[in-house]
Amino acid sequence: MIDLKAINLWLFDMDGTLYLGDRLFPFTLPLLTLLKERGRKYLFMTNNSSKSVADYIKKLGRLGIPAGEDEFITSAQATAYYLEKHYKNRFMYVQGTKSLKDALRARGFNITDVYSPDVDCVVTGFDTELTFQKLEDLSRILLNKDIPYIATNPDLVCPTEFGSVPDCGSVSEMLFNSTGRRPKFIGKPEPLMPQLAMETWGCKPEETIVIGDRIYTDIKSGLNAGIHTALVMSGETTPAILAASPDKPEAVYRDCGEILELLKK
Repeated sequence: MIDLKAINLWLFDMDGTLYLGDRLFPFTLPLLTLLKERGRKYLFMTNNSSKSVADYIKKLGRLGIPAGEDEFITSAQATAYYLEKHYKNRFMYVQGTKSLKDALRARGFNITDVYSPDVDCVVTGFDTELTFQKLEDLSRILLNKDIPYIATNPDLVCPTEFGSVPDCGSVSEMLFNSTGRRPKFIGKPEPLMPQLAMETWGCKPEETIVIGDRIYTDIKSGLNAGIHTALVMSGETTPAILAASPDKPEAVYRDCGEILELLKK
């Protein structure tokens, strides 16, 4: 049993946890307000690299949630951090949205979205602007050059109001079928995002929790980082998926509304 009142750093997945598509869950704002009133820090932690932090601030604002730049940790940010440490001076082909490309350019990376034989690093993300030309370019590059291949996140699907759409992990599977290459994934379930959050805000694993709707990304990331984990059943995970998973969360809740109820007691 997690002592929720002892948690100082709350890492929330967003889609499927705090909202679904463009529908805000009714308990989300009261929960965030309560945490802020009690002096707790929360961050929005997402594998979705199709949007920039500025995009997310606008989206949450439309949903009625005020947010600042320092309240996010995204797979795009973690990917930029990783690239700066390992491949800062590479010429990168980036398969992703304009937001992802703009974010990487703003960090000083030399990138292109047009095939070039001079490319010596490939970066892929959740691409809502995906074209067959991008898939052809990537296949051509990866088949002909043994170069670093980085992907922002391994999610197979992204939840929507009507179901799911293919995410970065599904596109990576397509590329594996055409090239035999698999990427180095950066986002959840890797521990980098929780670790960056704890480092930034000076919190220890025992006072940090990740809350999300996916076992293979949200929960596994928390387990890999050695922090508390809470699964909410308001998104992708079903009881059957939970029962079959070898990775078990520390706690399972109906949704974040149940967490709110427990904090109020």
